[in-house]
Amino acid sequence: MSTKGVHFLVIVALLSLASSLVSAYDPSPLQDICVAIDDPKSAVFVNGKFCKDLEQSKAEDFFFSGLQNPGNTNNPVGSNVTTVNVDQIPGLNTLGISLVRIDFAPDGENPPHTHPRGTEILVVLEGTLYVGFVTSNPENRLFSKILNKGDVFVFPIGLIHFQFNVGHTNAVAFSGLSSQNAGVITIANAVFGSNPPINPDVLTKAFQLDKKIIEYLQKTF
Repeated sequence: MSTKGVHFLVIVALLSLASSLVSAYDPSPLQDICVAIDDPKSAVFVNGKFCKDLEQSKAEDFFFSGLQNPGNTNNPVGSNVTTVNVDQIPGLNTLGISLVRIDFAPDGENPPHTHPRGTEILVVLEGTLYVGFVTSNPENRLFSKILNKGDVFVFPIGLIHFQFNVGHTNAVAFSGLSSQNAGVITIANAVFGSNPPINPDVLTKAFQLDKKIIEYLQKTF
């Protein structure tokens, strides 16, 4: 085989490997539906869930009701996230998509967080939100925008992002995520509220704060 032929095969192999890595999360399904079920008897394990027998699947497996109801924002951050993922709709298993409703009181915030397994696209139904995301090191560039009713914004997979109600009334937004279970890591909760706690000396060095402040924050979370 010629040198060019060898190079071509190497490139094809690398592209194939890259493609498989890119689709390593929420891969495309190899069947029409795979309704998640907790009972492993007579079931197939796919994407972290057991699949219900096709003959026993029903419309209710693909249905959820309740997103018309406002979430309770009476909490320290003044927001509430109602999640509709594979745990609420078993039929979402292997389909690579989910949904959330986010309610905000005035000055309410969905604190800085990440979704390790999904990109998010948000649309504002009511109110005015200040939203943004930050790119990775070393740039740490902030992309932010003021959104009004009907506006849409995208948060790339894995990047820290937030939403803050800058209006004087309640706000509501809906988000679609490119995963059946995108996961969420709220930064402050993870850093200051881990179980067991991170050694305060580590956080004191990282945040360049007095150790007493770090210990106070850990007690808060």
